[in-house]
Amino acid sequence: MGKSALIVIDMINAYDHPDAELLVPSVRTALPQLTRLIDRARTEGVPVIYANDNFGEWRSHHGELIETALSGKNAELVEPLLPDGDSLFVVKARHSIFYETPLSYLLAQLGVDHVVLCGQVTEQCVLYSALDAHIRQLRVTVPQDALAHIHEDLAKAALRMMERNMSASIRTADIVAF
Repeated sequence: MGKSALIVIDMINAYDHPDAELLVPSVRTALPQLTRLIDRARTEGVPVIYANDNFGEWRSHHGELIETALSGKNAELVEPLLPDGDSLFVVKARHSIFYETPLSYLLAQLGVDHVVLCGQVTEQCVLYSALDAHIRQLRVTVPQDALAHIHEDLAKAALRMMERNMSASIRTADIVAF
């Protein structure tokens, strides 16, 4: 058995997109569990990898994405989750954290065979990332209370699909085993 990595999906966000109004309440609910999970991963020496949308800004790097998010109207949703000096960062342009990114290579270099996926949006980026992780024969754990959604009914369906079709382990953040 290899090791685990915690992947924080799309949480560096200025929340200035069309669905933000629907997403923000769910982010507020998930934030305490996300923060504790990231802190626990860091304490246990588990690699924390941020996989974040570039929001169509092809010249930006992770520092600029963070700066933009912190200058947005919901900076309090970003500040507690910021990458530290040991965090890794992968910029993505589509839904899956794997699509056209170096993440597969990075995980192989780290010896990771188990990914814990947290962040947003459950029914979109988390779902597609779980499928791509499963296809790559990675073990997948999804802490359901460390996720944010736009549409609750679709998020519930997505969690069911991840568990049933992708063999993902659906747990609460406090009992996730790295």
